[in-house]
Amino acid sequence: MKKLMLAFAMASALYAPSAMAQEKLKIGATVYGLNAEFMQIWTAALQKHPAVQKGEVEVTIFDGRYDALVQQEQFNTMITQKYNAIIFVPMDIEAGAAAVQAAHDAGIPVVGSNARVNSDLLTSYVGSNDVEAGELEAKSVLDKMGCKGNVVIIEGPIGQSGQIQRLEGNEKALAACPDVKVLEQQTANWSRAEAQTLMENWLTSHPGQIQGVIGQNDEMALGAIEAIKAANLKVSDFAIAGIDGVTDAINAVKRGEMASILQDANAQAQGALDVAIKAVKPDYKPESPIWQQYPSMKWDDGKDKTYLVPWTPVTLENADKLLESRK
Repeated sequence: MKKLMLAFAMASALYAPSAMAQEKLKIGATVYGLNAEFMQIWTAALQKHPAVQKGEVEVTIFDGRYDALVQQEQFNTMITQKYNAIIFVPMDIEAGAAAVQAAHDAGIPVVGSNARVNSDLLTSYVGSNDVEAGELEAKSVLDKMGCKGNVVIIEGPIGQSGQIQRLEGNEKALAACPDVKVLEQQTANWSRAEAQTLMENWLTSHPGQIQGVIGQNDEMALGAIEAIKAANLKVSDFAIAGIDGVTDAINAVKRGEMASILQDANAQAQGALDVAIKAVKPDYKPESPIWQQYPSMKWDDGKDKTYLVPWTPVTLENADKLLESRK
Protein backbone atom coordinates (compact mmCIF):
# COMPACT_ATOMS: atom_id res chain seq x y z
CA MET A 1 0.00 0.00 0.00
CA LYS A 2 2.88 2.37 0.91
CA LYS A 3 4.53 1.62 -2.43
CA LEU A 4 1.27 2.40 -4.25
CA MET A 5 0.89 5.71 -2.41
CA LEU A 6 4.52 6.61 -3.13
CA ALA A 7 4.04 5.84 -6.82
CA PHE A 8 0.90 7.99 -6.86
CA ALA A 9 2.70 10.86 -5.15
CA MET A 10 5.56 10.68 -7.65
CA ALA A 11 3.12 10.62 -10.55
CA SER A 12 1.31 13.64 -9.10
CA ALA A 13 4.59 15.50 -8.71
CA LEU A 14 5.49 14.75 -12.29
CA TYR A 15 2.05 15.81 -13.51
CA ALA A 16 1.90 19.09 -11.60
CA PRO A 17 4.68 20.95 -13.48
CA SER A 18 3.39 19.47 -16.72
CA ALA A 19 -0.05 20.92 -16.07
CA MET A 20 1.52 24.27 -15.16
CA ALA A 21 3.58 24.20 -18.33
CA GLN A 22 0.42 23.72 -20.36
CA GLU A 23 -0.99 26.91 -18.86
CA LYS A 24 1.82 28.97 -20.41
CA LEU A 25 0.71 30.02 -23.88
CA LYS A 26 2.99 29.13 -26.77
CA ILE A 27 2.88 31.84 -29.43
CA GLY A 28 5.06 31.99 -32.54
CA ALA A 29 5.90 35.00 -34.69
CA THR A 30 7.20 34.60 -38.22
CA VAL A 31 8.61 37.84 -39.64
CA TYR A 32 9.74 38.47 -43.21
CA GLY A 33 13.39 39.07 -42.25
CA LEU A 34 15.65 40.21 -39.43
CA ASN A 35 18.55 41.86 -41.28
CA ALA A 36 17.46 45.47 -40.71
CA GLU A 37 16.93 47.46 -37.52
CA PHE A 38 13.16 47.94 -37.77
CA MET A 39 12.25 44.26 -37.47
CA GLN A 40 14.93 43.83 -34.82
CA ILE A 41 13.16 46.52 -32.76
CA TRP A 42 9.80 44.82 -33.48
CA THR A 43 10.98 41.40 -32.26
CA ALA A 44 12.72 42.87 -29.19
CA ALA A 45 9.46 44.61 -28.27
CA LEU A 46 7.63 41.29 -28.48
CA GLN A 47 10.07 39.73 -26.00
CA LYS A 48 9.65 42.73 -23.65
CA HIS A 49 5.86 42.39 -23.50
CA PRO A 50 4.70 42.16 -19.85
CA ALA A 51 3.02 38.76 -20.43
CA VAL A 52 6.31 37.35 -21.74
CA GLN A 53 8.37 38.94 -18.97
CA LYS A 54 6.04 37.46 -16.33
CA GLY A 55 6.26 33.99 -17.86
CA GLU A 56 2.61 33.83 -18.91
CA VAL A 57 3.53 33.48 -22.58
CA GLU A 58 6.44 31.84 -24.37
CA VAL A 59 7.24 33.60 -27.65
CA THR A 60 9.31 32.04 -30.43
CA ILE A 61 10.59 34.27 -33.26
CA PHE A 62 11.06 32.77 -36.73
CA ASP A 63 13.24 34.59 -39.28
CA GLY A 64 11.47 34.34 -42.66
CA ARG A 65 14.73 35.23 -44.46
CA TYR A 66 12.80 37.36 -46.98
CA ASP A 67 11.25 34.24 -48.51
CA ALA A 68 7.51 33.44 -48.55
CA LEU A 69 8.24 29.70 -48.89
CA VAL A 70 10.38 29.77 -45.75
CA GLN A 71 7.50 31.41 -43.89
CA GLN A 72 5.12 28.71 -45.17
CA GLU A 73 7.41 26.04 -43.70
CA GLN A 74 7.56 27.95 -40.42
CA PHE A 75 3.76 27.91 -40.29
CA ASN A 76 3.84 24.14 -40.88
CA THR A 77 6.24 23.77 -37.95
CA MET A 78 4.03 25.83 -35.64
CA ILE A 79 0.94 23.89 -36.71
CA THR A 80 2.65 20.53 -36.12
CA GLN A 81 3.92 21.67 -32.72
CA LYS A 82 0.43 22.93 -31.80
CA TYR A 83 1.23 26.55 -31.05
CA ASN A 84 -1.67 28.40 -29.41
CA ALA A 85 -1.48 31.38 -31.78
CA ILE A 86 0.66 32.84 -34.55
CA ILE A 87 1.70 36.44 -35.29
CA PHE A 88 2.44 36.96 -38.98
CA VAL A 89 4.57 39.66 -40.62
CA PRO A 90 4.42 38.40 -44.22
CA MET A 91 6.93 38.75 -47.00
CA ASP A 92 4.29 38.59 -49.74
CA ILE A 93 0.74 39.92 -49.65
CA GLU A 94 -0.62 37.06 -51.80
CA ALA A 95 1.66 34.10 -51.04
CA GLY A 96 1.07 34.41 -47.30
CA ALA A 97 -2.64 33.60 -47.65
CA ALA A 98 -2.03 29.85 -47.98
CA ALA A 99 -0.15 29.81 -44.66
CA VAL A 100 -3.00 31.62 -42.91
CA GLN A 101 -5.48 29.14 -44.40
CA ALA A 102 -3.45 26.19 -43.08
CA ALA A 103 -3.34 27.62 -39.55
CA HIS A 104 -7.05 28.43 -39.67
CA ASP A 105 -7.84 24.85 -40.73
CA ALA A 106 -5.81 23.65 -37.73
CA GLY A 107 -7.77 25.90 -35.38
CA ILE A 108 -4.86 28.25 -34.66
CA PRO A 109 -5.67 31.99 -34.65
CA VAL A 110 -3.37 34.21 -36.74
CA VAL A 111 -2.83 37.91 -36.03
CA GLY A 112 -1.22 40.03 -38.73
CA SER A 113 1.23 42.79 -37.88
CA ASN A 114 3.24 45.44 -39.74
CA ALA A 115 2.69 43.98 -43.23
CA ARG A 116 -0.57 42.89 -44.83
CA VAL A 117 -1.65 39.52 -46.20
CA ASN A 118 -4.61 39.12 -48.54
CA SER A 119 -6.73 36.89 -46.30
CA ASP A 120 -10.06 37.31 -44.52
CA LEU A 121 -9.08 34.59 -42.04
CA LEU A 122 -6.83 36.75 -39.85
CA THR A 123 -8.16 37.20 -36.33
CA SER A 124 -7.00 40.80 -36.52
CA TYR A 125 -4.31 43.10 -37.93
CA VAL A 126 -2.13 45.47 -35.88
CA GLY A 127 -0.04 47.83 -37.98
CA SER A 128 -0.03 51.30 -39.48
CA ASN A 129 -1.58 52.93 -42.56
CA ASP A 130 1.13 52.59 -45.24
CA VAL A 131 -0.81 54.61 -47.83
CA GLU A 132 -0.81 57.53 -45.42
CA ALA A 133 2.93 57.15 -44.79
CA GLY A 134 3.72 57.00 -48.48
CA GLU A 135 1.79 60.19 -49.08
CA LEU A 136 3.38 61.99 -46.10
CA GLU A 137 6.96 61.14 -47.07
CA ALA A 138 6.47 62.03 -50.74
CA LYS A 139 4.80 65.31 -49.79
CA SER A 140 7.80 66.25 -47.63
CA VAL A 141 10.10 65.68 -50.63
CA LEU A 142 7.85 67.55 -53.05
CA ASP A 143 7.37 70.49 -50.68
CA LYS A 144 11.13 70.92 -50.39
CA MET A 145 11.38 70.78 -54.20
CA GLY A 146 8.63 73.37 -54.59
CA CYS A 147 6.63 70.87 -56.65
CA LYS A 148 9.13 71.14 -59.52
CA GLY A 149 11.94 68.93 -60.78
CA ASN A 150 12.75 65.22 -60.96
CA VAL A 151 12.51 62.46 -58.37
CA VAL A 152 13.50 58.83 -58.06
CA ILE A 153 11.49 56.26 -56.06
CA ILE A 154 13.26 53.43 -54.25
CA GLU A 155 10.67 50.74 -53.58
CA GLY A 156 10.38 47.93 -51.07
CA PRO A 157 10.18 44.25 -52.15
CA ILE A 158 7.71 43.98 -55.03
CA GLY A 159 4.56 42.27 -53.83
CA GLN A 160 4.90 43.14 -50.16
CA SER A 161 2.07 45.25 -48.79
CA GLY A 162 4.41 48.04 -47.66
CA GLN A 163 5.70 48.47 -51.21
CA ILE A 164 2.21 48.36 -52.73
CA GLN A 165 0.53 50.72 -50.27
CA ARG A 166 3.40 53.18 -49.84
CA LEU A 167 3.64 53.47 -53.62
CA GLU A 168 -0.07 54.27 -53.70
CA GLY A 169 0.59 57.05 -51.21
CA ASN A 170 3.65 58.25 -53.16
CA GLU A 171 1.53 58.49 -56.29
CA LYS A 172 -1.25 60.39 -54.51
CA ALA A 173 1.25 63.07 -53.49
CA LEU A 174 2.84 63.14 -56.96
CA ALA A 175 -0.56 63.64 -58.57
CA ALA A 176 -0.75 67.01 -56.84
CA CYS A 177 2.56 68.06 -58.47
CA PRO A 178 2.15 67.52 -62.22
CA ASP A 179 5.42 69.36 -62.94
CA VAL A 180 7.45 66.69 -61.13
CA LYS A 181 8.81 63.82 -63.22
CA VAL A 182 9.72 60.37 -61.88
CA LEU A 183 13.05 59.58 -63.56
CA GLU A 184 13.58 56.13 -62.05
CA GLN A 185 11.55 53.70 -59.96
CA GLN A 186 12.98 50.38 -58.76
CA THR A 187 13.09 48.06 -55.76
CA ALA A 188 16.00 47.84 -53.35
CA ASN A 189 14.22 45.26 -51.15
CA TRP A 190 14.33 47.42 -47.98
CA SER A 191 18.16 47.18 -48.19
CA ARG A 192 20.54 50.08 -47.57
CA ALA A 193 23.30 48.44 -49.65
CA GLU A 194 21.02 47.75 -52.63
CA ALA A 195 19.66 51.31 -52.50
CA GLN A 196 23.18 52.73 -52.47
CA THR A 197 24.03 50.77 -55.63
CA LEU A 198 20.82 51.91 -57.33
CA MET A 199 21.43 55.54 -56.46
CA GLU A 200 25.04 55.39 -57.63
CA ASN A 201 23.81 54.12 -61.00
CA TRP A 202 21.11 56.76 -61.25
CA LEU A 203 23.47 59.61 -60.39
CA THR A 204 25.67 58.41 -63.24
CA SER A 205 22.75 58.00 -65.67
CA HIS A 206 21.12 61.34 -64.78
CA PRO A 207 23.94 63.70 -63.80
CA GLY A 208 22.61 66.87 -62.17
CA GLN A 209 19.00 65.92 -62.92
CA ILE A 210 17.78 64.34 -59.67
CA GLN A 211 16.34 66.71 -57.08
CA GLY A 212 14.34 64.33 -54.89
CA VAL A 213 14.61 60.82 -53.47
CA ILE A 214 11.54 59.00 -52.15
CA GLY A 215 12.77 55.96 -50.21
CA GLN A 216 9.94 53.70 -49.10
CA ASN A 217 11.87 52.95 -45.92
CA ASP A 218 14.67 54.66 -44.01
CA GLU A 219 17.29 52.05 -44.83
CA MET A 220 16.94 52.76 -48.56
CA ALA A 221 16.87 56.53 -48.05
CA LEU A 222 20.08 56.20 -46.04
CA GLY A 223 21.62 54.13 -48.85
CA ALA A 224 20.80 56.93 -51.29
CA ILE A 225 22.50 59.43 -48.95
CA GLU A 226 25.64 57.27 -48.89
CA ALA A 227 25.68 57.22 -52.70
CA ILE A 228 25.32 61.01 -52.84
CA LYS A 229 28.21 61.46 -50.42
CA ALA A 230 30.36 58.94 -52.30
CA ALA A 231 29.80 60.97 -55.48
CA ASN A 232 31.08 64.08 -53.66
CA LEU A 233 27.72 65.78 -54.01
CA LYS A 234 25.96 67.86 -51.35
CA VAL A 235 23.18 65.98 -49.56
CA SER A 236 21.54 69.36 -48.88
CA ASP A 237 20.99 69.76 -52.64
CA PHE A 238 18.53 66.83 -52.54
CA ALA A 239 15.12 66.40 -50.91
CA ILE A 240 15.18 62.94 -49.32
CA ALA A 241 12.64 61.07 -47.20
CA GLY A 242 12.15 57.63 -45.71
CA ILE A 243 9.81 55.80 -43.36
CA ASP A 244 10.32 53.94 -40.04
CA GLY A 245 12.29 56.23 -37.74
CA VAL A 246 15.27 53.88 -37.36
CA THR A 247 18.20 55.17 -35.30
CA ASP A 248 20.44 56.23 -38.20
CA ALA A 249 17.53 58.03 -39.85
CA ILE A 250 16.70 59.97 -36.69
CA ASN A 251 20.33 61.10 -36.55
CA ALA A 252 20.17 62.02 -40.25
CA VAL A 253 17.06 64.13 -39.54
CA LYS A 254 19.04 65.91 -36.81
CA ARG A 255 21.76 66.67 -39.39
CA GLY A 256 19.18 68.01 -41.84
CA GLU A 257 19.90 65.28 -44.41
CA MET A 258 16.44 63.70 -44.71
CA ALA A 259 12.88 63.49 -43.41
CA SER A 260 11.46 60.42 -41.68
CA ILE A 261 8.25 59.19 -40.08
CA LEU A 262 8.34 56.93 -37.05
CA GLN A 263 6.57 53.61 -37.50
CA ASP A 264 6.15 52.41 -33.92
CA ALA A 265 7.48 48.83 -34.00
CA ASN A 266 7.01 48.52 -30.24
CA ALA A 267 3.29 49.33 -30.41
CA GLN A 268 2.71 47.09 -33.44
CA ALA A 269 4.42 44.07 -31.87
CA GLN A 270 3.01 44.41 -28.37
CA GLY A 271 -0.45 45.24 -29.67
CA ALA A 272 -0.39 42.15 -31.87
CA LEU A 273 0.62 39.96 -28.93
CA ASP A 274 -2.17 41.35 -26.75
CA VAL A 275 -4.69 40.55 -29.51
CA ALA A 276 -3.18 37.07 -30.04
CA ILE A 277 -3.45 36.24 -26.33
CA LYS A 278 -7.04 37.51 -26.29
CA ALA A 279 -7.86 35.16 -29.19
CA VAL A 280 -6.81 32.22 -27.00
CA LYS A 281 -7.95 33.49 -23.58
CA PRO A 282 -11.35 35.24 -23.89
CA ASP A 283 -11.09 36.82 -20.42
CA TYR A 284 -7.64 38.37 -21.10
CA LYS A 285 -7.09 42.07 -20.43
CA PRO A 286 -4.29 43.83 -22.39
CA GLU A 287 -1.05 44.14 -20.45
CA SER A 288 1.01 46.33 -22.78
CA PRO A 289 1.10 50.07 -21.96
CA ILE A 290 0.74 50.95 -25.66
CA TRP A 291 -3.06 51.22 -25.35
CA GLN A 292 -2.60 54.14 -22.93
CA GLN A 293 0.14 55.60 -25.14
CA TYR A 294 -2.23 55.75 -28.12
CA PRO A 295 -5.74 56.46 -26.76
CA SER A 296 -7.03 56.88 -30.33
CA MET A 297 -6.34 53.15 -30.83
CA LYS A 298 -9.22 51.67 -28.83
CA TRP A 299 -8.79 48.15 -27.42
CA ASP A 300 -12.51 47.37 -27.86
CA ASP A 301 -12.11 44.05 -26.01
CA GLY A 302 -9.53 42.89 -28.58
CA LYS A 303 -12.22 42.14 -31.14
CA ASP A 304 -11.53 44.72 -33.86
CA LYS A 305 -10.36 43.40 -37.21
CA THR A 306 -7.90 46.29 -37.63
CA TYR A 307 -5.83 48.30 -35.16
CA LEU A 308 -3.85 51.17 -36.68
CA VAL A 309 -0.91 52.63 -34.77
CA PRO A 310 -0.53 56.36 -35.60
CA TRP A 311 2.53 57.70 -37.40
CA THR A 312 4.84 60.18 -35.68
CA PRO A 313 6.88 62.54 -37.90
CA VAL A 314 10.50 62.71 -36.73
CA THR A 315 11.40 66.31 -35.94
CA LEU A 316 14.31 68.22 -34.42
CA GLU A 317 12.11 68.66 -31.35
CA ASN A 318 11.38 64.97 -30.71
CA ALA A 319 14.53 63.34 -32.18
CA ASP A 320 16.52 63.15 -28.93
CA LYS A 321 13.54 61.73 -27.03
CA LEU A 322 13.08 59.05 -29.68
CA LEU A 323 16.77 58.16 -29.55
CA GLU A 324 16.67 57.99 -25.75
CA SER A 325 13.81 55.45 -25.95
CA ARG A 326 16.11 53.07 -27.87
CA LYS A 327 18.63 52.80 -25.03
